[in-house]
Amino acid sequence: MPVALLALVALAFTHPPLRQAGEGGTAPRTALAARAPQPPAIDGRGDDAIWRDAQRTADFRQFEPKVDAEARFKTEFQVAYDEHNLYVFVRMFDPHPDSIMHALSRRDVRGPSDQVKLLIDSYDDRRTGYQFAVNPDGVKRDYSISNDTNEDDSWNGIWDVATTVDSLGWTAEFRIPLSQLRYAPGSDHVFGFGVWRDIERYRERVAWPAYSPTANGLASQLGRLTGLEGISSARRVEVTPYLVTRNVQRTTSGTRYERDQQFTVGGDLKFGITPNITLDATVNPDFGQVESDPAVLNLSAFEVFLSERRPFFVEGTGLYQFALNCYIVVDCSTNEGLFYSRRIGRSPALGGLYGDASTPTSTPIAAATKLTGRTSGGLSFGLLDAVTQEVVGASNRVVEPRTNFAVLRAQQDLRGGQAGVSLIGTAVNRSLDATTDPFLHASAYATGASFRNRFRDGQYELTGQLTASRVSGSREAIYRTQRSPVHFYQQPGDELDVDSSRTSLSGHAEQVKFGKYGGGITRFETSLVRQSAGFEVNDIGFLRRADIIDWSTWSALSFRNARGIYRWAQVNGNHWEQWNTSGMRLDNAVNVNGHMGLRNNWDVHLGSTFNRLTESFCDRCTRGGPALRLSPGISPWGGFNTDSRRMLSGGMWANLRFTDEGKTRGTSLSPYLNLRVSTRMQANVGFDLSHQRDNSQWFGNFVDAAGTTHYAFARLDQRTIGMQTRVNYTVTPNLTFEFYGEPFVSTGAYSDVREVSATPDASAYDDRFQPYVPPDGTQERFKVTQLRTNTVIRWEYRPGSTLFLVWTQGRQDATDQDARQPWTRDYRDLFALHPDNTFLIKFAYWLNR
Repeated sequence: MPVALLALVALAFTHPPLRQAGEGGTAPRTALAARAPQPPAIDGRGDDAIWRDAQRTADFRQFEPKVDAEARFKTEFQVAYDEHNLYVFVRMFDPHPDSIMHALSRRDVRGPSDQVKLLIDSYDDRRTGYQFAVNPDGVKRDYSISNDTNEDDSWNGIWDVATTVDSLGWTAEFRIPLSQLRYAPGSDHVFGFGVWRDIERYRERVAWPAYSPTANGLASQLGRLTGLEGISSARRVEVTPYLVTRNVQRTTSGTRYERDQQFTVGGDLKFGITPNITLDATVNPDFGQVESDPAVLNLSAFEVFLSERRPFFVEGTGLYQFALNCYIVVDCSTNEGLFYSRRIGRSPALGGLYGDASTPTSTPIAAATKLTGRTSGGLSFGLLDAVTQEVVGASNRVVEPRTNFAVLRAQQDLRGGQAGVSLIGTAVNRSLDATTDPFLHASAYATGASFRNRFRDGQYELTGQLTASRVSGSREAIYRTQRSPVHFYQQPGDELDVDSSRTSLSGHAEQVKFGKYGGGITRFETSLVRQSAGFEVNDIGFLRRADIIDWSTWSALSFRNARGIYRWAQVNGNHWEQWNTSGMRLDNAVNVNGHMGLRNNWDVHLGSTFNRLTESFCDRCTRGGPALRLSPGISPWGGFNTDSRRMLSGGMWANLRFTDEGKTRGTSLSPYLNLRVSTRMQANVGFDLSHQRDNSQWFGNFVDAAGTTHYAFARLDQRTIGMQTRVNYTVTPNLTFEFYGEPFVSTGAYSDVREVSATPDASAYDDRFQPYVPPDGTQERFKVTQLRTNTVIRWEYRPGSTLFLVWTQGRQDATDQDARQPWTRDYRDLFALHPDNTFLIKFAYWLNR
């Protein structure tokens, strides 16, 4: 791998640069920005002097439902600028203004409405950029762009826009402060630039310059904006101090509850060291306005991934991503990587051992900083550092030590963004004491290097990466790591052995991918991944398991031109094989699926996975015991959704599962309804209905008096009912009410308890087990209930300054009592539980200099 990396670097410096605009290497389209002697009034009228003189650009082309077709209606735009701002005026002609679709929603939520969007690549690197979108009601949405195609909707810029609807159609007038963009210092600049328009009632999308969904890339297809001279290179300082008051309920003794009033002062800082280097910092951050995590009951051996929702860690963190086990580039849904920001401020690691009712459910973050920048030579770099406070539980025992987290990232683009190399380094250091030393790593380090190379006009791409890790700690901590579900060194029959004398553990991982991602209707990718058994990155990253080799191949036929009954269609085929590093086959599977957008704006989806086509084993099912042979299985699925523009819309997903020679089967249904009561009010109700009859559910590992371990399995009959409810009411685009509620009930009953027999590799399913009677008192039923609600009033009373009023409520219970009763009674019992209420007021004021 290092030899290949050096060869690619040498190739990058000797190969002539490719032309970047669009498919086929055509020259980029150009628009000219005019210098504004006076700032225009941002009112959407377009009657300022600058708009009478600025160049008009109008050659838009359709890309949905037809690719490179004539636009239905004319669209034109003009661009102006001064030292501190970029101004854009867009006129969307429409012969029937009364038919323009409207949807008044909160910021960053796309309703069924028309829309216009600016795309700005201020570095002109064809890899990064920003998007600023607005609908006819003035609802704003914004994104950042990274790696040419990745769109991050968590980025929130501070900018102005005004819209009007008139007899000619509608208009949008933008003011984008240059302080919100990043660009290299210089006397004159060229920005990548594009404008997209959505005509919702026809589901038509048009763009300048012409955009092709069959080409590989987004930022690399933009045009050029020229004429920018003498724009500001002054340092920017943005400060957002905030005050939070929180009224929290806490348990005292027995069933007594008291309330605790808490006050917090903190702040966020954004300092533009130069126009292309920015320092972000937060002190004593509070994220009380962030929506709660979804309810989940995890019965597997692996950790559940939870999405990041905290603004500081979400915004602009695309640079810090270094994906692992990313088999299919168009999906990459494993979420595994070297940096998982939820580790910072996590729930105290030893809270279950030494915590009590008063122990915080999350670790306070003392401070965090991000330094990001990009040079004119195409080098992007970032440094993130965060310090979390010590958390003390019952009897003054530490349940989470003071910890420092750090991530260093660098990416160098080559050949105009068509190739590149990157490096990453992560570090975790903890201040351990006698309580935490046997359980946690004192330090954890990981590093990685990657390369990518596009060729044939960007249609094909070759990528590869090499990573390494090392964790250190006490013998007890490293012993626990070796025996954890990520590694399971204790499993018999493989080439691994637990070493109780170790005080460190090291590992490595490699991946190489090659694929075709653009041009024509065909797509494919093949990838090879290998991770050693000692690879461990979970102190700051996310990895479900190490000790794996994966070879995956994906192919697709993608049709983006409307034809016959469909607007678009795609058919995918996948094949993957997996082994552990001892050579044991874990899976050999095939998946086929198809997706189609119909002319009536319904979408349909259908597919199936066929697992374990050849002899395969599970080396994690027994939780450290012998590998268990698995039977072939089939998992068909399908779904549909109706036209989301209607007042009432909805859809449903269905998943089935059959394996274990017919003894295991499962059904999951996820119907949902969307109701637009008015252009201001929307309600969404979704259900997760699941009935799983798993004949091979792990029941427990039991050690008898003779010291023999019995690896027990059982038949689990589990029923789960979850409901997600959202209600959004928009008074104005800057004043919104949001409610989210999720009641969740899961019940289960175990029966037919067995243990793994002396022949866990038997071809016949029943021969893999033998009768077993578990110890007295073993729980054979469970019922888990949970209710989480968030009610948030958000008022952006001036750009960048917000007031949040938040009410969070939680109810939960877990019991081994009789679990079988009607679900209506389950929900009634859930609402009868004592609520845990938290009330919060957060006041933030944005200062810009």
